[in-house]
Amino acid sequence: MDSSVSEMLQLPSFFVVLASLFFLLMLFNYWKKSQAKGLSKLPPGPKQLPIIGNLHQLIGVLPHHAFTDLCNKHGPVMKLQLGEIFAVIISSPEAAKEVLKTSEISFAQRPNVILFAPYNEYWRQLRKISVMELLSVKRVRSFRSIREEEVWNLVEFIPPLRDIP
Repeated sequence: MDSSVSEMLQLPSFFVVLASLFFLLMLFNYWKKSQAKGLSKLPPGPKQLPIIGNLHQLIGVLPHHAFTDLCNKHGPVMKLQLGEIFAVIISSPEAAKEVLKTSEISFAQRPNVILFAPYNEYWRQLRKISVMELLSVKRVRSFRSIREEEVWNLVEFIPPLRDIP
């Protein structure tokens, strides 16, 4: 093969790599923007690491001492990232009173799972079904052997009391 043909074969691979890098860069940028949308309303806090967040700042010290030190540096209301979970730390009674007065509903939201469903018609229906299907007399009696077995397991687990004064 002559050199012009080999250059032409290498040229498209360069463009493919370049286009792939450009696509990955755009995808990463989109991901960062989508992550920042929900977090823009959170208060400021200390810098965090990508995966573990602020957990590295809580190691080696008692947690309440670490929180006190961070609150002294960053103020009475701050955001911490504990792994993939974001937490808002409120360290002063005045700030807690203000937050609970102005934005209590934001902090009262529970995760969207069946156990923590918001109180509405859906929750009432779940409660009704649970009482009728899981807590009926027939269903409770059907689990008697399992309850008895678990009680015996607990009794065997408790060490015997010796030499009690």
